[in-house]
Amino acid sequence: MLPITDNRKGIGKIKKSIDKPLKTESSAEKWPPHLTVACVIEKEGKYLMVEERDKTSGEMVFNQPAGHVEPDESLTQAALRETLEETGWNIELTGVLDIALYCAPTNGVTYYRTTFLAVAVHCAKNAVLDPDIHAVHWLDYDAIVTRSARMRSPLALKVIEKQRQGICYPLDLISHP
Repeated sequence: MLPITDNRKGIGKIKKSIDKPLKTESSAEKWPPHLTVACVIEKEGKYLMVEERDKTSGEMVFNQPAGHVEPDESLTQAALRETLEETGWNIELTGVLDIALYCAPTNGVTYYRTTFLAVAVHCAKNAVLDPDIHAVHWLDYDAIVTRSARMRSPLALKVIEKQRQGICYPLDLISHP
């Protein structure tokens, strides 16, 4: 609630702040947010990571297998598809690790990201990877920390640290009617 004042200058200041739009044109252009998924997949102390070129900065960055949810696709279907497309690995989802809201400073886009925990089942023979992926790596935690400045976003390291803490929510946290 705004304070009431008899000071005419104060009333003018309050009115000016009320009349200001809540969103700028540039932030409105970045809406609606992007719905994305990612998977933390750990095998024998190493994490499945992709190396890709950031489309905004042009730099090579690391991330978990991740991507956008497509129309008529569930979050779990998107996670399975993106991991296969980006790494060639078939996986089994075991839990929900994180749900995050992130606004990328490089492009101003807001992302809603659901990160799943998964286990690697098998690598598909003759898999054709997404053309944006330059390499697929199994990296241990120390190697990931060493590359922390080259992560696509702070979420990439944050979710691995959550996995190392044993955080895991059941898959039925997310409903698919």
